[in-house]
Amino acid sequence: MENGTNFYFMLFENLGYIRYAFFSLGFILYCAITLFNAIIMLAIFLERTLHQPMYILISCLSVNSVFGTAGFFPRVLTDLLSDTHSISREACIIQSYVIFTYAANENTILMLMAFDRFVAISKPLQYHNIITPRFLTVLIFINVTYPMIYLGISAIFTTRLTLCGNKLFKVYCHNFEVVKLSCTNSAVNNVMGFFLLITTVIIPLSLIFYSYVKILIICRRSSAQFKSKAYQTCIPHIVVLLNFSFAIISEVTLSRVVTLQLPIWLSVLLSLQFLIIPPILNPLVYALNLPNIRKTIICLINGSR
Repeated sequence: MENGTNFYFMLFENLGYIRYAFFSLGFILYCAITLFNAIIMLAIFLERTLHQPMYILISCLSVNSVFGTAGFFPRVLTDLLSDTHSISREACIIQSYVIFTYAANENTILMLMAFDRFVAISKPLQYHNIITPRFLTVLIFINVTYPMIYLGISAIFTTRLTLCGNKLFKVYCHNFEVVKLSCTNSAVNNVMGFFLLITTVIIPLSLIFYSYVKILIICRRSSAQFKSKAYQTCIPHIVVLLNFSFAIISEVTLSRVVTLQLPIWLSVLLSLQFLIIPPILNPLVYALNLPNIRKTIICLINGSR
């Protein structure tokens, strides 16, 4: 297969008229995701009292959600209405790059949020001396640039592979699925993928788990009022974390770890969780559970009227 040849998404074949139902559902979901996350970003940007590390990191989650879904929804919606479901190799690599940069950023942002809550609860008096604006900016910069650079290098290696097939049994471009089509040795790509998995999934999840265990230990020794305040800020993060962790583990399991004999519709649904559920659930969780964000959003809505 020549490097310039198109890939074909096989799961769009023979959908019939049901594709219009999928298109309508996908379009509504994309509009809702964009709207909900835009409201969170606008509320945090406009309200000066929300210019704090915890809320800035929440806005980073929303920016990342908009970025990741922009790499998925427009393309899949176009394919649902199209009679041909091909994509150029270059466009496929770019889509895969955007989607997996989003996934890597999501996990590391959640790690920064867990660290922020750990410092706030374990060292409340020193919190503002530790989590300074400059320090937070550096952490966010590293969080954003590492996946972008690493996945960019990985994409370059993928473009150099000679492929023996052009059929993708996904509804979006997946770097590992492309690598599996290689006729040549892809050991470097596999090693790079495994290292990315360790640095953006396993290590962050381990640090998050450690942070929340320490928080629970501290809360057990504290007053009821302290516990209430700590749980109020931590529970939304934990809900978001569990949701994304389940979604990303499902995706990794389906693509890399084992080959499961699942119905196609279930396999597709599980592989798309990390692109659909977290971006729409995250803003709802924070808007409903954090009073400061909720009040600001209500003021924005009332003001617009």
